[in-house]
Amino acid sequence: MFKKTLIVSIFSLFLISCWKDKSPEDLIRLKDKFKSQVSSFEKKKENANKNVNKGLESLNALKSALEDTKNEDKEFAKVYGDWEKVDTRVENLNKEYEDLKEKAANLFTAMETQTNSLSDATSKKTLMNAIEKARSKYNGTLNKTSKAIGKLRLLHGDAVEVVKALEVAAALNSFDNINDQMKSIEGRVDGIMQELNVAVVESKKLYEKKITELEE
Repeated sequence: MFKKTLIVSIFSLFLISCWKDKSPEDLIRLKDKFKSQVSSFEKKKENANKNVNKGLESLNALKSALEDTKNEDKEFAKVYGDWEKVDTRVENLNKEYEDLKEKAANLFTAMETQTNSLSDATSKKTLMNAIEKARSKYNGTLNKTSKAIGKLRLLHGDAVEVVKALEVAAALNSFDNINDQMKSIEGRVDGIMQELNVAVVESKKLYEKKITELEE
């Protein structure tokens, strides 16, 4: 409701601003164009939501297949379990690195800002020199750490590719189980159809009986 009100308000202001330069026919066309743009936006948003939902469904299907495989294949369960642990460690280390880098940058900015606010020139110069010395030392450490993180990310990227392939290969094995279940369904069809035919015949007989009773 709020979004609709906001859109109408914006549109109204836009019309007012254009009123002096637009004829009634122009304003009608402008209004229709605006409605068309809003409709197009809503359609794109709806399509995007559908694509997201499809992606989630596919992802859930793959996850489900992997869980089934882990339950049946102990070797896969071990390898994949080890991968999940190290993958988590990589993600945590990356986050720790980025957080620490941001913290250092913010700290240097805060120290420089406060130092520049000092009125005593001597103190300001002394502290700025100390800050630059600390920054130089930090940059050296950061450079080494960045190279190490870069190597880690490169290796992690390669590992992700391998694991993705492994996931698909493992998921393919789940089709043996799916095929068996399909065959089981096929085997039960005849029996269920026989029961269904009996139900249809009995229902028809009862229906005819009820109709006959109503006619008497």
